Amino acid sequence: MKKTLVIGASPNPDRYAYLATEMLKEYKHPVFAFGLKKGKINETEIQTEWPINEEFDTVTLYVGPQNQADYFNKVVSLKPKRVIFNPGTENKEFENLLIQNNIEPIEACTLVLLRTNQF
Repeated sequence: MKKTLVIGASPNPDRYAYLATEMLKEYKHPVFAFGLKKGKINETEIQTEWPINEEFDTVTLYVGPQNQADYFNKVVSLKPKRVIFNPGTENKEFENLLIQNNIEPIEACTLVLLRTNQF
């Protein structure tokens, strides 16, 4: 199981971050949902405090490139194995920083990766 940090979590069931959180749980991956506003995705609490002393295999992004700069060093400090840039979140500057820190950037859709057993 791959513990996953979802950045951009939302209680809105129409948002992909919501769907990804639910699908990750469905596939038995532990999930830490992080967002700017408190709320719930079914039983999963959306956390507004950055995770400290947590280890993650994967970070999956649901915030656009214009809102990612504050997360660059925070994500690198977590030392995940990979960061998934979902459609619309691609960011070469962030991806290059990850590569420099031996973290794999992946431009893909978390939902598709899960459904096709590539997660």
